[in-house]
Amino acid sequence: QTVFLFSDSQIKDEAFLEDINMLLNTGDVPNLYAADEKAEIIERMAAVIKEQRLSNTDTSPLAMYNFFISRVREHLHIVLAMSPIGDDFRRRLRQLPSMINCCTIDWFRAW
Repeated sequence: QTVFLFSDSQIKDEAFLEDINMLLNTGDVPNLYAADEKAEIIERMAAVIKEQRLSNTDTSPLAMYNFFISRVREHLHIVLAMSPIGDDFRRRLRQLPSMINCCTIDWFRAW
């Protein structure tokens, strides 16, 4: 299991949030990997399938990449820490629906 912790103070560019929105929704960020990196991912996933002895599994490059994405979705936990004060939080929730639809929201109040 891996946790990615991202707070609103780390937002240097709103495009970061678009990538996080895609991660939350699909488990993938489009165009994140170069062709050689993607080929390496596909090779490693083929090795994982052999290691786990998953017979009757499609070994096409697309199927291997989808297997990788399913593993990312299973093992990556994203924690977003944002202050609800101000218009930025409201605007971000409107623009990035996965921050509501694909998250569990915990509201913390003063101790």
